[in-house]
Amino acid sequence: MPPAATTNLGYTPPDGGWGWAVVFGAFISIGFSYAFPKSLTIYFKEIQEYFDISYSQIAWVSSVMLASMYAGGPVSSILVNRYGSRPVVMVGGVMVSAAMVIASFGKTIIHLYLCVGVIGGFGLAFNLQPALTIIGTYFQVKRPMANGLAMTGSPVVLCTLAPLNQFLFDSFGWRGSFLILGSIVLNCCVAGSLMRPVNKNALPKPEAEPSECNGAAAEEAASVPSANLLTEKNQSESKSQGCMEKLVDFSLFRHRGFLIYLVGNVVMFFGFFAPVVFLAPYAKHLGIDEYSAAFLLSIFALVDMFIRPATGLLGNTKWVRPRIQYFFSFAVSYNGVCHLLCPLANGYVGLVIYAVFFGLAFGMVSALLFEVLMDLVGAHRFSSAVGLVTIIECGPVLLGPPLSGALVDYFGDYKYMYYACGVFMLVPGIFFFIMHYFNYKRLDEEQRQAEAVDMRTCEEAMELKTSPDDKTVHETDG
Repeated sequence: MPPAATTNLGYTPPDGGWGWAVVFGAFISIGFSYAFPKSLTIYFKEIQEYFDISYSQIAWVSSVMLASMYAGGPVSSILVNRYGSRPVVMVGGVMVSAAMVIASFGKTIIHLYLCVGVIGGFGLAFNLQPALTIIGTYFQVKRPMANGLAMTGSPVVLCTLAPLNQFLFDSFGWRGSFLILGSIVLNCCVAGSLMRPVNKNALPKPEAEPSECNGAAAEEAASVPSANLLTEKNQSESKSQGCMEKLVDFSLFRHRGFLIYLVGNVVMFFGFFAPVVFLAPYAKHLGIDEYSAAFLLSIFALVDMFIRPATGLLGNTKWVRPRIQYFFSFAVSYNGVCHLLCPLANGYVGLVIYAVFFGLAFGMVSALLFEVLMDLVGAHRFSSAVGLVTIIECGPVLLGPPLSGALVDYFGDYKYMYYACGVFMLVPGIFFFIMHYFNYKRLDEEQRQAEAVDMRTCEEAMELKTSPDDKTVHETDG
């Protein structure tokens, strides 16, 4: 087992115990957060015909929902820092349930945008961010594996909801289905009840250990070579900033690794969700029946389901974890290659093969997406980091599927949409490879400098300690 990354939590996380119940709760909460907007695409063709709207207009439903989920990140982060994960997740479940019930009475597409998109999206934000944050409080050594298992909730829920939604639509129509989905999503409240706060007083404090070669530890070691070197001015400044940092830590915008992650992800999210949103409509466009088209999502989700925990286990190994950012870079690039090759797939068998490879690629990125952020900034700053990331990413998340839908409307063919998404994924993948190479190189240099400063400080302290002793000896001899 690889050593744990250095954190400033002030206690040693249990890495088990009730933490596994928390992972199960996060599994459910994260599952609904990511799978719910994707599963609703089953209704898109029928809703599109019902309201007589274009591909681009119907794509706004899931796009607004995902964007609202990301835009609600900072609000969710503040609430988690103030009240903890449990009540926030439970409130989020109630919000999504109410949104689906109200949407079932919708008379216009704008009604769906507001209910499913805005209200439901904010409810999902209150489910996603707290679930991600609480894992970092319970796990340290086994954190990549715990994150991988929790992120597996998305494909498991999607694999269940995709055929269920098709059955509900055939039996009750899209309005009746929305009512039933409103009751199903209340399971998020059950998930939230499992998220008991960690008992920090009952846990031992961490012992002093040599710092790891990850982004958070190395950069902090470089910026603060020794805790004893803090001046009174720095201490007073940190006290004045304490209240603000409890809400949102804006100093992250001076963090090199955080900025690399943010820039790459902004580009990546223009092409991240659109291929999933349009997978079933693409199959129907090719003349494939509704159940077979929905089954493509189930195949995608089934592969995704197994690759996420496998990715977490692989990311937790001693060979991968010290340089886990490279693993993430490969996963992003692999996504881009899959989308570029998708138009070459012929018939239903070709789409099944694409769904398998896309499931592998999507699962790897999803399992690592927040783990690599925690690796860069540390668990103690993760809540603020994920809030800032999601509010900025809501732009490309909002615009990605509608822009892709506009390409379908303009060309009358899905292949150009998949080409565009492939480029949007491949370019940031290459960017991550290059920038993290220089970042790791710079972090290694900063760590060596920090160790040299610590060594000199120890030598100076020894000299100061021995000098009075020598002086006393000379006075005695005199």
